[in-house]
Amino acid sequence: MTDLPYAMAATKAGGPEVLQRTDLSLPEPGPGEVQIAHRAIGVNFIDCYFRSGLYPWPDPQQLIPGAEASGVVSAVGAGVTGLKEGDRVAYTLPNNAYASARNIAAAHVVRLPDGISFETAASVMLKGLTTRYLLKDSFSLQPGQRVLFHAAAGGVGLIAGQWMNAIGVESVGTAGGPEKCALAKSHGFADVIDYRQEDFLEATRQMVPEGFHVVYDSVGKDTLLKSLKCLKLHGTLVNFGQSSGAVTDFKISDLAAGSFHITRPVLFHFTSNRQWLERGTAELFGLIMDGRIRVQTHSAPLTTAAKVHADLEGRRTTGSTVLIP
Repeated sequence: MTDLPYAMAATKAGGPEVLQRTDLSLPEPGPGEVQIAHRAIGVNFIDCYFRSGLYPWPDPQQLIPGAEASGVVSAVGAGVTGLKEGDRVAYTLPNNAYASARNIAAAHVVRLPDGISFETAASVMLKGLTTRYLLKDSFSLQPGQRVLFHAAAGGVGLIAGQWMNAIGVESVGTAGGPEKCALAKSHGFADVIDYRQEDFLEATRQMVPEGFHVVYDSVGKDTLLKSLKCLKLHGTLVNFGQSSGAVTDFKISDLAAGSFHITRPVLFHFTSNRQWLERGTAELFGLIMDGRIRVQTHSAPLTTAAKVHADLEGRRTTGSTVLIP
């Protein structure tokens, strides 16, 4: 590579300010690996969880966050088939994406169709495939079912609203503030509750007194126990994040109130299956290219990762943010 690769890395857990530019020494890709020159890198709450120390670091000495990115294959290691230099590709995998380039196992990489830009791909590999497992695997949504989806104006929420609309379900979202509520409604949600103005539990009881088939909750501490109370009998709560903090007061016996089901899925347990990864990305990219899902993307320089993290944690973002090396 002509330019020295670099990353936004941390040597200790903490706030956004721990992310600092660090030069990288990048070797040639090993057997089964490809080297990718990144063009766009997705930003997600899981990056903040790792940076803050909420999730344990894979290397205690240094963390390079980032779980989704797109770019161009710049070198190919021994034994790799199906990928070559110059291919446009994308991936999702925990950590190490906040870099201008990296080596990665080819098994995690998918080729991009011509109709998918680098920015779009980096916005949807984690968030779009998360939506896919939420709606198809964690709970298999059927037309006419009723859904409550928290953080409806976030990156996953905006994709989910459109995907649920394509399935034909009755979706209600929650978001903070009139602008975010309007944004969510313009992305497929039938109704959106402004949780800053009213209690979402009381609001949903007025809207859907019989309860929801499923509640999708990535907020955690502030919402989970109330989310359970929004379910119909035998309903399912899918918890896939904890942006407000870890839930510490939940008990298994809480499920007895309505014979509820609860699950805590993790994307990478799905994407580790190559067949699932290929099916999921093909379905996701197809929905984007035929216009049923549109992606709202904002870009920022990779070197501003600390500010982007601060804005994300401060609830000052909507849609998807990508970092550009």
